[in-house]
Amino acid sequence: MKKTLTATLVAALAAPAFAGGPVIIEDTEVVAERPASGFLLPLLAVVAIGLLVASGDDEPEAPPCVSC
Repeated sequence: MKKTLTATLVAALAAPAFAGGPVIIEDTEVVAERPASGFLLPLLAVVAIGLLVASGDDEPEAPPCVSC
């Protein structure tokens, strides 16, 4: 009886129902989201360059030469 029980358990555990079966993976399209700062960084760069140009020089200009 012990041999019959062992053989039955081995046959039951080796059945294809417990083998895992095929793995089905659905094709899902992953859409990468664009960052919201796509227009913000160039805009900040233009503003920064504009401020640098508008600020001018900190050095005073030399007075014109009157004895030349």
